[in-house]
Amino acid sequence: MLLRLQKGLADRQLAAVLELARGLGYQSRFLDLERELVRLDGPGAPDHRSLFEDLAGVRTVLDAGEALERHERAGRPDRVVKVAEARFGGGDLSLIAGPCAVEDGARLIEIAREAREQGATLLRGGAFKPRTSPYSFQGLGRRGLDLLSRVRAEVGLGIVTEVLETREVEHVAEIADMIQIGARSMHSSPLLLEVGRTGKPVLLKRGFGSTVREFLLAAEFLLSTGNESIVLCERGVRGFDSVTRNLLDVGAVAYLKQATHLPVIIDPSHAAGRADLVRAVARAGVAAGADGLIVEVNPHPEEAHSDGAQAISIPELGRIVEDTRALAGLDGRRFVQPQIVGLTA
Repeated sequence: MLLRLQKGLADRQLAAVLELARGLGYQSRFLDLERELVRLDGPGAPDHRSLFEDLAGVRTVLDAGEALERHERAGRPDRVVKVAEARFGGGDLSLIAGPCAVEDGARLIEIAREAREQGATLLRGGAFKPRTSPYSFQGLGRRGLDLLSRVRAEVGLGIVTEVLETREVEHVAEIADMIQIGARSMHSSPLLLEVGRTGKPVLLKRGFGSTVREFLLAAEFLLSTGNESIVLCERGVRGFDSVTRNLLDVGAVAYLKQATHLPVIIDPSHAAGRADLVRAVARAGVAAGADGLIVEVNPHPEEAHSDGAQAISIPELGRIVEDTRALAGLDGRRFVQPQIVGLTA
């Protein structure tokens, strides 16, 4: 491990760094006369980097060496996360589609059937909805979970739904095939740990004001519980222009595919914020290497209580599937289809 220490470090601060190194089994060696660069030789562990970063005397960890964090690729092959019929990673791409929120059982079944016909292998739908205003529709709560459970039994799609607080994790885990941690909750370490301990696959969305490093460390909380079925989701970061709702960080998608062995998918719906741009944004993300998509679809967006402006039609979903299949084939990847296509009412 290679550390850069603060300039003009006080003796007690330097002693704290060296004492921690000794306690963790490292031998220390300074590489410059100013005693700002120190090399640590010894056994590495995933938590060691953070332990040094927490010290006031350490400016930055330049090279983690053998102290690899669990999310780091470091020669590891792509992790493949399987959820119901979906597969993310290892050259496989899958589609998650559905409404922003669970609002009506009959409408949810309609959307699920049509989404599956187009190639979706998982159904998204929020029973609990985080909203900017306390007066906006907050979701149906546990009743929404019941509706999702009924749709899975009738249509066969696996369920992806969000949890907002630790006290609801158990209830959500009983229904969900994959638990979503949304952008607003990415920094909630108690929630991350509680969800990780369920052992369920997790869809982790990047916070709209979070760095890639913060995103990966949120995943590290989940991985630290022993749960390795983590899928990262780039959903756009906050910009200064109102042309789109957010800015899809395509560069981050490409970087993450190199930096981590975890699958990475994109959410073109939240990035675009408008239905007419979703398809183009989806193409960009898949071309950058994304392992799948999570898309908002609703045949009646004018009736939706949340995010109707960004919900695409069923035919447009089909066109996105065609794009995704074609782009994936260019570099030898495969779009995963549901086992049974063409369900009827």
